[in-house]
Amino acid sequence: MSQLPYTTRAAKTSSSRDIVHQVTTSRSSSQALFLSVYFCLSIYWSTMSTRICRMVELMMRSAHCQTRSKLCLRKAVLTPVGPSGLCVHGALSLQRRAYSLDSLSSSPGRPTFGPNSQQPHTERTSPCSALTHRNLSAVAVQGQCRPLCRYDFLDIGEVEENVRRAQACRAMRHFIVDPNLATLVTQQLGPDLQDAKTILFECNPGPGVLTRTLLNAGAQRVVALEGDKSFLQALQELESQLDGQLDILHCDYFKLDPIGSGSIKAPVMFTDKLFTDLGISEASWTDDIPVKVFGIMPQHNERGILLKMVYALFERLSVYRYGRIELNLFMSEKEYLKLVSRPGEMMNYRAFSVLWQMACDIQLLHKEPWESFVMSSRQRVPVSKGKLPNDHLCLVRLRPRADLFSGGLTPSNASTLLLMVKQCLAKRKVKLIDRLNLWSPDSGSKLLSEMGMTEDILTGHVYPEEYRQLFLLMENSQEFTQSWLYEEILENTQREGWA
Repeated sequence: MSQLPYTTRAAKTSSSRDIVHQVTTSRSSSQALFLSVYFCLSIYWSTMSTRICRMVELMMRSAHCQTRSKLCLRKAVLTPVGPSGLCVHGALSLQRRAYSLDSLSSSPGRPTFGPNSQQPHTERTSPCSALTHRNLSAVAVQGQCRPLCRYDFLDIGEVEENVRRAQACRAMRHFIVDPNLATLVTQQLGPDLQDAKTILFECNPGPGVLTRTLLNAGAQRVVALEGDKSFLQALQELESQLDGQLDILHCDYFKLDPIGSGSIKAPVMFTDKLFTDLGISEASWTDDIPVKVFGIMPQHNERGILLKMVYALFERLSVYRYGRIELNLFMSEKEYLKLVSRPGEMMNYRAFSVLWQMACDIQLLHKEPWESFVMSSRQRVPVSKGKLPNDHLCLVRLRPRADLFSGGLTPSNASTLLLMVKQCLAKRKVKLIDRLNLWSPDSGSKLLSEMGMTEDILTGHVYPEEYRQLFLLMENSQEFTQSWLYEEILENTQREGWA
C-alpha cells in the first residue's frame, strides 16, 4: 500500500478495471463482496497516501525555507568588508536592534486627536505568517506564463552582493539589506497589503531586498520608484517575471513636483504624470487610504522635505490631490522628536510640528539603529550636535485625518492657517494676545475668552488643535482682516520660525 502514491495514473486505472471485471464475472456472491470491499479500500488508501506524501513534501519545503533564512541571518551578522577594505555599516547582530516604541501622552484636559493618535503599534506576527499566496506567474523557458503556487518565493539574493551594490551607489542614501529588517518593515506596513486595492509606493528600493520581501508577503501591487539608474536593470528583470504585481519607474519620490517651470527629466517627475501612468484617479478626502508610501528620508534635507509635504497636504496639492496618502517614513530620531514635540518644549516646538500634528495621526512604528542600514560610500553616520538623541532611524506613520477639512477649514483658506501658525511660532515666548491684536486690533481678549484661554498664554504653549479652532474663529469674525497677516509675511524675508 505504501507504494500506491507513486504508481502512474494508467497503472491505477488498469488495476481498477481488472478488479471490476473480476467482480462482474465472479459466480460466487461472497467473492464478489470481498472484491468490492477490496476495491473501495484500495481507492481510499491511494487517496490518503497521496495526501500524506503531499504533507511531507510541504513540511520539507518549509524546513528548507527556515534553514535558508537562518543561513542568511548568519551572513548578515558578519560585518561585510567593502572593496576598499573598510568595514561596512549595515549588517549588525540582532541583539543591537532596538524594539522599543515611544508613545505620546496628552496632558489632562488638553485637546487630543482621536483614539489612534500617537499610539505605538506593538503587534508582531511570526515570519511564517507572511508566507501567503501571491498569485504570481513565472516566465517559462518557452516564454509562456504559468501560475506559481503559494510555496514559490522570490529569492532575495546574497547579503554580501546586496551590500556591495548598495555601497556602490553614488547618491547619499541608506539601504535595507538585512532580511530580518525587511521582514519587520513588511509586518509594520500592515496585512492590508494583500488587498488588491492597496497600492504601495516603495521609494528608492536599491537592491530590492524589501521589494521581494513585500511580494513574498502577499503584496498585490508594489510600485518601486528608483532614482538611481544602476539599480533599474535588476528591478526591471524582476518586474518581467511577475504578472502585474510590480511596477518599476525611474523616479525619485522626494523630488516630485519641482518648483519652477521648464523641461524636466527623470528621476524628477510631476505627480500628475506619475499617477496617470499608473492609472490612479483622484479620490475624495474622506475615502479610504488609496496609496501607502514607504521610504527612507534623505538626511541632507530632511526638514525641507517635511515642510514641502505638509504644505501640499493642507492645500491638497501634489500627491494629496489623489486622496489621503499615507506616509511610512524612516526619519532621524532628532527630527521625529521635534515632529512630535509638545507645547512648552520651547526649543523643539515648531510650526512644522504643529501642522503635522494638526493634519495627521502620527504613530511611531519602530526604532532601528543607524548601523542596521547599509550606507552608500558617500554617506556617513550622522553625529548629533544638539541635546536631542539621534542614535536611531525612526519608522513613522503619518496618516492624514479624514476630518481635517471640516468645520470651515478648506484647501482654499488653509494657506492662511499655515501663515498664521508660522507667525505665532516665530517667537514662542511671545504672548498670543499680542499677535491677535496685531492682526485684529483690540479683539484678542474676545477671541481668547471664547477659546477659554488666559490672556497671558504664550504662543509656545498653545496646542495644535487650539490653533485650528482659533483660526476658524478668526475666519468667522467680522473684525479679523487677513491684510494684517499678509503684510507681515511680506516684510519677513528671513522665514524665521519654520526651521
